[in-house]
Amino acid sequence: MSETTAPVTTAASVTSAPVAGRARAARIALRTLTVLLALFYGVASALPKLIAHPSAVESFDTIGWGSAAMYVIGVLELAGGIALLVPVLSGVAPIALSALMAGAFVVQMSYFDGENAATPLVLIVPLALLAWTRRRSNADLVRLVKRRV
Repeated sequence: MSETTAPVTTAASVTSAPVAGRARAARIALRTLTVLLALFYGVASALPKLIAHPSAVESFDTIGWGSAAMYVIGVLELAGGIALLVPVLSGVAPIALSALMAGAFVVQMSYFDGENAATPLVLIVPLALLAWTRRRSNADLVRLVKRRV
C-alpha cells in the first residue's frame, strides 16, 4: 500500500457517528425518564395510598371518597408505573397516567383550592413526551390484542 493512499471517508460516515451518538443519548435519557416516572408512581404516589398513610387517608376523607377510592387510585398508579416498564404497554401507560393526572388536577382545584395543582400538570409533560416517543408500541399492542381475539 502506498504512503499516499488514505482511507476513504464519505460524508455519510462522517455525519452518522454524531447522529448515532445523539440517538443513543436520547434513548438513554428516555429510559432514565421512564424509570424515574415508574419509581415515582410506584413508590412516592401509589405506596402511601396502598399502605393507608395518614396523609393519604386525610386527603381522601377531605374529598369524601373514602378508603376504597384511595386503594383503587393507588392500584391504578402502581399498575401504570409498572406498565411504563413493559415494552408493549409503554405507549399506552403514559396516556393512562396522563388521564389520571388530569383527574388529580381537577380534584386539586375543586377540593384543595389548587394547593398542589401544579404537580399533576408538571407530570403530564414528561408523560406526553413518553407517549409521543413510544406511540409505535400502541400499534404493537393493537396487533397483539387482535391476534388474541
